[in-house]
Amino acid sequence: MPIRRLSPETVNRIAAGEVVERPASAIKELVENALDAGGRNIEIQADGGGLSRILIADDGKGIPREELPLAIERHATSKLEPDDAGDVDLLRIHTLGFRGEALPSIGSVARLSITTRSRDETDAWAITVEGGETRPLAPAPFPGPHGARVEVRDLFYATPARLKFMKSERSEAMAISEEIKRQAMAHEAVAFTLSLDGKVTLRLPAEHPGDEGRLKRLSALLGRDFEANALLIDQERDGVRLSGYAGLPTYSRGNAAHQYLFVNGRPVKDRLLQGALRGAYADFLARDRHPAAVLFLDIDPLYVDVNVHPAKAEVRFRDPALVRGLIVGALRHALHAAGHRASTTVAADALSGFQPHTGVASGPAYSPSAPSAQGFSGWTGWSQPAAAAQVLPGLNERSARVESGWDGPSWPSQSADAASISHESRFTAHAPADPLDYPLGAARGQLHANYIVAQTRDGLVIVDQHAAHERLVYERMKAQMAEGAVTRQALLTPEVVDLDPAEAERVASRAEELAEMGLIVEAFGAGAVLVRETPAMLGDTDVQGLIRDIADDLSEHGQALSLKERLAAICGTMACHGSVRSGRVLSAPEMNALLRQMEATPHSGQCNHGRPTYVELKLHDLEKLFGRR
Repeated sequence: MPIRRLSPETVNRIAAGEVVERPASAIKELVENALDAGGRNIEIQADGGGLSRILIADDGKGIPREELPLAIERHATSKLEPDDAGDVDLLRIHTLGFRGEALPSIGSVARLSITTRSRDETDAWAITVEGGETRPLAPAPFPGPHGARVEVRDLFYATPARLKFMKSERSEAMAISEEIKRQAMAHEAVAFTLSLDGKVTLRLPAEHPGDEGRLKRLSALLGRDFEANALLIDQERDGVRLSGYAGLPTYSRGNAAHQYLFVNGRPVKDRLLQGALRGAYADFLARDRHPAAVLFLDIDPLYVDVNVHPAKAEVRFRDPALVRGLIVGALRHALHAAGHRASTTVAADALSGFQPHTGVASGPAYSPSAPSAQGFSGWTGWSQPAAAAQVLPGLNERSARVESGWDGPSWPSQSADAASISHESRFTAHAPADPLDYPLGAARGQLHANYIVAQTRDGLVIVDQHAAHERLVYERMKAQMAEGAVTRQALLTPEVVDLDPAEAERVASRAEELAEMGLIVEAFGAGAVLVRETPAMLGDTDVQGLIRDIADDLSEHGQALSLKERLAAICGTMACHGSVRSGRVLSAPEMNALLRQMEATPHSGQCNHGRPTYVELKLHDLEKLFGRR
């Protein structure tokens, strides 16, 4: 078959397949045009999942009459300006769109109408394209002083085969809604209104630019729970700035749907960024849990390529290690600053489990001489076996007081668990006058030999003693690992692992990083690596599987997450076995010491799997349970 030129109509339809995959992608391109035009109020209408009709209206600068015919030509754009020599710099892209493909691509597969009035003109003009055929300019009414209204009808009518691949109208409408949410997150100073089939589904007023306005916008889109449990991120390194908000580990989700990443205001889905996000939370979440985060990366356009994907959904960084390190470092810094804080949803979930009873309870009548509820160790005045419960002195007084200046309890020497707490819980900070002023309050009792009940100034706290102490031990082990090299064990016979040549090169190039974690590898030919030593705490491990997992992680995320997660899992297991066990009855000093150590230890609000270690209920929540509010 001879080589021949394709017709302009065919070229446009091919381009439409790359740029306009579905109604949501057409809306994305048109909304980005409105943002680039300086629009501050953008209205989006979509009928029939966007296949029947799309309307994008903005109050931007508009398009001058003489430029309207150029706007629907391929590769014609106002966003790239040539220099004196006629060259265009594609390395410094400061706008969301720049290729000039969206409007002609949409016009080639649909009925496209553009009505606009520029700021310098008194009259409005319209141009129409149907299936690639252009109609002449004509005067048209326009409701505002300036801006543009782009209407798309019968999307893909000129390519009926594409319609067979569209999903249901409801699915397409959901995709449109998600796209507008992403655009609204990135531009909090712009007002958005979305109407689907004539019904307004989203109305977002313009917010003040900055962190406060951004958080209000995110609260409107992701809910107040996100606002209440979000940590501010704002770090800069070598001219690259990371900002936004990330959720507490206990505010995790079952999938990654609540992770939004933006580069220079552009929504992207980038494996490097997602891998860095996962790596930052590796110590706090189980593998099947995902953090919620909205992160914005601002970087010199010279150091990022946004032209690697037709829909501009992926980017490529000149220095990916810098970007990954910035994300991981900034997130870990924010998590560390959060201390022992747990998410507010923990208390809400706990309150939802209470069942108020207003009738007369059935069962034996109350008697002061009756035995206490099983496992409650704080009730005084009743006779019970010491093994089942332990009296907490001072329960009937105003508080189980800890004297000012207290510097830790004297632990019972016969208890290994108590000695374990004592080793790490010497609280050296000056104690407040009343233990109720501590963040986690004063211990009042123990339920079922596992849950510590503490009173605070404005509520109560319930602590899972095993999960809490497990986290404390785990953090201590991590600190010890950070202070010195991981202990290694030499293999009796070095093991050769065969890999793809590219995989082998990636693993060998990270030999120094792997050595810090106790794994000694070296290149062994074109497609293999030689393993000489492994981390001692892994014991008799599957070396072949470990190296292949590391190779997969390096390929997908740029980090050796498998090894880190295995080491973290071993530390977690050791911490679990070395912590205070469930069923261990604690004395009042032991319980208070555990609370103080939690307050002094970062990340103690969640266990090693992201579950909460304590629940805090405010006094007004308790009053609601009993109808006092």
